[in-house]
Amino acid sequence: MSVPMPWTHRRQPSDVLEMQPSTRPASPQAGAQEQPKAEEQPEVQEKLPKRAISKQRMYLIVATVACITFVNSTLSGLMTVSLPTIARDIHLPDSLQLLDSIPRPRTQANSSFFAVLWPPAVSSLSCGCTLLAFGSISDVVGGRKIYLLGMFLITGTTIACGLSRNGIELILFRTTQGLAMALCLPSSVLLITSNIPHGENQNIAFACLGAGQPIGFGFGLIIGGLFIKELTWRYGYYLTGVLTFAIFIGAIFALPADAAESQPISRIWFRIRRDIDWIGCLLLSTCNGILLYLFSVLASGTHNFVTSTSLSLTVIVIFIIPAFVLWVRKQERLGQKAIIPPSLWGNKVFASLCFIVFIVWGCFNATQYFISLYFQLIQGLSAIQTSLRFLPQAIMGLGTSLLTGWLVKYVPAAILIVCSAIITAVCPILMATLDPAWSYWRSSFFALACIPVCADVLFTVASLLTVSLFPDDHGLAGGVFNTVSNIGNSVGLAAAAVIAASVTKADLEGSHPKDPIDALRSGYRASFLACAVSNVLVLIGAYYGLRKVGKVGVKN
Repeated sequence: MSVPMPWTHRRQPSDVLEMQPSTRPASPQAGAQEQPKAEEQPEVQEKLPKRAISKQRMYLIVATVACITFVNSTLSGLMTVSLPTIARDIHLPDSLQLLDSIPRPRTQANSSFFAVLWPPAVSSLSCGCTLLAFGSISDVVGGRKIYLLGMFLITGTTIACGLSRNGIELILFRTTQGLAMALCLPSSVLLITSNIPHGENQNIAFACLGAGQPIGFGFGLIIGGLFIKELTWRYGYYLTGVLTFAIFIGAIFALPADAAESQPISRIWFRIRRDIDWIGCLLLSTCNGILLYLFSVLASGTHNFVTSTSLSLTVIVIFIIPAFVLWVRKQERLGQKAIIPPSLWGNKVFASLCFIVFIVWGCFNATQYFISLYFQLIQGLSAIQTSLRFLPQAIMGLGTSLLTGWLVKYVPAAILIVCSAIITAVCPILMATLDPAWSYWRSSFFALACIPVCADVLFTVASLLTVSLFPDDHGLAGGVFNTVSNIGNSVGLAAAAVIAASVTKADLEGSHPKDPIDALRSGYRASFLACAVSNVLVLIGAYYGLRKVGKVGVKN
């Protein structure tokens, strides 16, 4: 007897989400049907906690799980502020740098910070390729085991980054680090949904998960700047590695065992073969990897994109995308597992949510990166001075995340996203009109205070909505969310870099060439304005797809 998969029943496109699965008893006829074998039973019940969890244990679980976003953002902040020093110290060759095509300002002739380097890019690349696959595995094996494995690997790769002797070693360790992040990010969502009851507690849990991002980024910037000034950039990675190992040890005792851990190995392998769409994972992961690579190359300049390698990969992607669409349609039509059922794209909520996450994370990443460049290249600030100027972003992000966890049960999702998008749009506008001679408190302070608002509001709202759309696959839900945000990061940075490069090059090579610093400033201004305009798309997406959603994270 064939057992229907969780995606067997086609979801009907609608504007309203069912935030809780139905609890109606099964019909009498259902009990009279032939029961499937034990090993073929659906495993939906394993998603729920087997016993009540005390509030103290709940707080401990949330604090432990939130550490993954803290560590991820710490490494991001550390890499952001350490880029020029790392490139000089390990003699990073030009072949491993991006954005090397634009002339550097004369005053920064020896600075490699102007380049978007492969070390930060490859981590997102490897993470984005494997998020959905590891999310699906988490649903089968259990979130605790996958989370612990990921934290252990992050510990090793972080310390290894500090020990790197050349660019190849650093890139290799950063690539492995991205794979480890892909293990932890989806499983963290699964750990929250399987241990924290739906409602206000789960809202706060996701808010804390989001709050780890601004805290971690600010922490990474500060320790990076301090160690660069006093010791060496390597100590920043050593310290982060030690902290990650402490989190790993704490997680062993803090996270309760999953119901999935009681399964015999043979049953786990059976479910891995049966419950995961491996062909869909392979097609989608390959497509994501190639796209992320192409966007990174595009960020280096359009002339670098027109090569045999890039064009060949573009052709491959053109064939993979329709192949993936045909595959998941076939899987859903036959009632078999599909990595992302195509019927979900008919749901305006899901489609609009992915679009909004894509735009917001792209603008957030690009704006944040170019602000750091502006401080160091245009205003000539040191690494530690740049780090301290980002503190308002960390503080505002923390407050926004916690406030959103409380507001979601009172304010409709669309209103939260629209208001936060308007506030965040102020940041690139202020940076585009900024005079380098102005005081930090006149404009830059307010810009950095506004930049995290929309991203942190959206993190909590999108996490709750995505989990509700994947009621039986919360690990996969975390994979979907993080995959879309990773692609948005890459596309946003690539688009902003191309805009900045084009404007800068035009000003340098025009009939009346500008000073390199002024030309660079013009390029940054154009990128900031593009990010500001992109927020209009967020408003349209929220109105079109989310206006009927209402409040999220509310018990039925």
